Amino acid sequence: MSSVDIQYDKVYGAWLGRSAGCLLGQPVEGWYQDRLLGFLKESGNLPVNGYMSSDVSGEIRKKYDIVDEKEVYGGCMVNWVNNIECMPEDDDTNYTILALKLMEQKGYNFTPDDVGECWLNCLPVLHVCTAERVAYINMVNNLSPPASAGYRNAYREYIGAQIRGDFYGYVCPGDAAKAARLAWKDACISHTKNGIYGEMFAAAMLAEAAKETDMRKIIRTALLQIPPKSRLAEAIEEILSWNMQSVDAEEAARRIRQRFDERLGYDWCHVIPNAMIVCTGLLYGDLDFSRTMHICLTAAFDTDCNCATAGSVLGMILGADNIPAEWTAPLRDQIRSGVDGMGLVSLSSLASRTIKVYRKHQKK
Repeated sequence: MSSVDIQYDKVYGAWLGRSAGCLLGQPVEGWYQDRLLGFLKESGNLPVNGYMSSDVSGEIRKKYDIVDEKEVYGGCMVNWVNNIECMPEDDDTNYTILALKLMEQKGYNFTPDDVGECWLNCLPVLHVCTAERVAYINMVNNLSPPASAGYRNAYREYIGAQIRGDFYGYVCPGDAAKAARLAWKDACISHTKNGIYGEMFAAAMLAEAAKETDMRKIIRTALLQIPPKSRLAEAIEEILSWNMQSVDAEEAARRIRQRFDERLGYDWCHVIPNAMIVCTGLLYGDLDFSRTMHICLTAAFDTDCNCATAGSVLGMILGADNIPAEWTAPLRDQIRSGVDGMGLVSLSSLASRTIKVYRKHQKK
């Protein structure tokens, strides 16, 4: 049993922060850094102080190939802030909602098979990507977890599992080890090794953020939940070391980019460079939501994933009331998902349901 009680404002803040970060990065996911920085600068949003809009001059639209109409998760519009009425669907938030649904049904003792069954029952295959889609197809072909993760799966150390870990931290406040165990059961159906460790690390950070405000302590505690000799742990240790050496955020991001190439699909979506970017944003963001988003976004790579994870951690620390309104107001407390039965729901209701999952367990 956790020694830290769950707090609605923190959980709601985490849901809001995850959604806000995802929305920020979604329209420019896949952009290379030079294009991204050019657009931010010429549209007056550098340093980043809010969402990006397509309501810019024709010259800027042409120069940066800005479009409004494009199919995204079944929608027909690119999710610039001027095109939305709520938080639109994204895989980064689908999985958080799916984890809620799983734990409402199965509780803390769910198995990897339960995770796979929940996916097949509640989420269409074209709403999942890379490692998840391979695992989904493997499970359809009767290959059960954890075998479903490795068979013909070139994406098994991609970022996909890391973006699925947040909810397990939400329901384990102050218990990073327990959050990591839940995350392992989720991750092993589609990922191996560092792919799994990424989800365990993210879940553990969220659990620790429920009681701690010191970002170094949060990251250190999360690191204790993954193998210390793993490539992921060694990479995060390097970020912590740079921070202690007073290397600034811009230089830290430059070093990450020097080692990994965003123009290579493998590097762009691999868990290690993206986890390094998340930790850079959290360490150098000084608990400032806009600054943290700026660091995570401008490093490029997987922009919506990284801003979502960092936003979730920071939202848990700050609580909903302390996230600036420019980030929360455009969401209108509503989120769309591709999860069966949860097409359009309020973020506040998701926070309340998260509390109920935790309370139900505490009574046993």
